[in-house]
Amino acid sequence: MSPLLLGVLAYIAAQLAIGAWVSRRIADESDYLLAGRRLGYGLASFSIFATWFGAETCLGAAGQVYGEGLSIATTEPFAYGVCLILLGVVFAVPLWRRRLTTLADLFRARFSPGVERVAAVLMIPTSALWAAAQIRAFGHVLASTSALEVEVGIAIAATVVIAYTALGGLLADAITDVVQGVALIVGLGAMLVLIVAQVGGAEAALAVIETGQAARAPVDAPLFATLEAWSVPILGSVVAQELVVRVSATRAPEVARRSALGAGVAYVAIGSIPVALGLLGAHLLPGLDDGEQILPRLAQEFLPSWGYVLFAGALVSAILSTVDSTLLVCSSLFSHNLVLPLRPGLDERAKLRLARAGVVGFGVVATVVALLGDSVAALVHEASALGSAGILVAVLFGLFTRFGGAASALAALIGGAATYVGAVAAELAYPYLTSLGVALAGYAAFATLRRAR
Repeated sequence: MSPLLLGVLAYIAAQLAIGAWVSRRIADESDYLLAGRRLGYGLASFSIFATWFGAETCLGAAGQVYGEGLSIATTEPFAYGVCLILLGVVFAVPLWRRRLTTLADLFRARFSPGVERVAAVLMIPTSALWAAAQIRAFGHVLASTSALEVEVGIAIAATVVIAYTALGGLLADAITDVVQGVALIVGLGAMLVLIVAQVGGAEAALAVIETGQAARAPVDAPLFATLEAWSVPILGSVVAQELVVRVSATRAPEVARRSALGAGVAYVAIGSIPVALGLLGAHLLPGLDDGEQILPRLAQEFLPSWGYVLFAGALVSAILSTVDSTLLVCSSLFSHNLVLPLRPGLDERAKLRLARAGVVGFGVVATVVALLGDSVAALVHEASALGSAGILVAVLFGLFTRFGGAASALAALIGGAATYVGAVAAELAYPYLTSLGVALAGYAAFATLRRAR
């Protein structure tokens, strides 16, 4: 067994140990799903940052600029960083004051239980797709560090993440996010320093990047194509349940707001490292068939063994910190918003068992999707776009106005999701913007009709 694989396995074992230790402090559903609503600045900021910083941030961002250069159409890490900052400025405090367990609770309180159930059904596949993307990426990491087949790596990755998430819930997630966030920052930072040294220092690295940019001269995309590219990560993610649960789990509204802002700034700063490495990689290792392999290839070619271990740890950290959150989201929406309303007499122990069973069940679903999926990037894009247009429209009107009711929310949710699926099937140029327009028009039309009556 290679030293690198041993290091990865030891790191994974530490995550399992944290999950087992935290599980002894879990007494009820609130402890499991919301960490008892007691997250402070450190845990909340690291948890938001690390949850959002997934495999696509490392591999996808580096791969995009490796193949296309840096342009206004480059969304990672900038668009997702804007998403977190927008969350802090606009949504964090109002969401915290609602004392939500899940985002679907807002739809029940503001609209109706029926709207709550429809919203939960739309949000669960989004998180399941995102979990599948991270599990697939984790499987690739294990396969690249050993003689394992990718499918075997995916199965091992899924088993590990399901185990420690089911044990410790959101508190274990937040604590491991701190460990994973530190490992991520150290690993990517060390890799940047070592690669820059390979090209002759900071000035030489900047010259290489500028020369590569000038040679490729990326063609600017049409305005609507750029808007489509940026709207998916910003508007399609700003009220994602993975973020809502973290601002809801903080101990005070100011903690929620400042943690989201700090996480957004950190996301752009740390996320710029894979972008820089991708630009350098175009000079150091030109001609790769798959741009998303540029970071692993750079690590293999230019880093000493200890540097490669740090890189693998950073990548594993990015993956683990995201996938555990998505499994918790799937479970919370299913157990809290779909099952518990049908079984109102369940005690806290039964609720806790149901939530843990949901993590296991959706972990299995995500694993199957990971085995069948085409790529990490494709899975993440669909996760951000599927159904999110109607969710955003209903949240905006439901959280900040009294305009519209249950019919308006249903028109936005169903119309937005159906339009996106139809637009993708018909291969329309701008499926997300189209779905957002339909969701907004549907909500406004039914709300206006309701007011007229």
